[in-house]
Amino acid sequence: MRGGLVASARLLPRPLVRWFLQRRAQQDINENMSGGKKVKIIFVLGGPGSGKGTQCSNIVEHFGFIHLSAGELLRAEINSGSENGTMIDTIIKEGKIVPSEITIKLLQEAIIKGGNDKYIIDGFPRNEENRVVFESVINISPEFVLFFDCSEEEMERRLLGRNQGRSDDNIETIRKRLKVFVESSLPVIEYYESKGMVKKIDATKPAPEVFEDVKAIFTHMA
Repeated sequence: MRGGLVASARLLPRPLVRWFLQRRAQQDINENMSGGKKVKIIFVLGGPGSGKGTQCSNIVEHFGFIHLSAGELLRAEINSGSENGTMIDTIIKEGKIVPSEITIKLLQEAIIKGGNDKYIIDGFPRNEENRVVFESVINISPEFVLFFDCSEEEMERRLLGRNQGRSDDNIETIRKRLKVFVESSLPVIEYYESKGMVKKIDATKPAPEVFEDVKAIFTHMA
């Protein structure tokens, strides 16, 4: 696997190659945990407007998980003003996809620095490539995938009803986001479903009722 990852790194701009290879030398996450506890990771997936963000906050508050978002980690690296952040920003502005290895190394560092043994990763894996690289690099399979199942019609209704002034909450952009989710993320859900690792939540219900279903899953897990 090392050869494949290094080969992937060679395709990146030179500063990112150096950054990538430096992080490649880090130890396995479990070896960095204080006390050697096994790290538990849960992927949280659901389309835009499914309410997964709200439920992630509830899980953190009630069950002591740390909430990670790949998108937020990339934005934080960009906002740091580092050379690496600038390169990531350039990749995004050029309309290219940030290589999975880069996103996953950011997740790996956040997990190690978090010092906890329980993490929910929101909106990840976004696609099959993310999934394959994560399990290869991090060497941890998720405990399960929490899938907030909501109809496209309901997600569209919720997003249009937002009053947050978001530029991406217009009908054309919303439908593009939903299309990307169906094409990219559903295959990931189907993969884990074939392994009996998906816990599906009916996300069309009001948020308090949805959390009752979530609590039942996490209480049983504890």
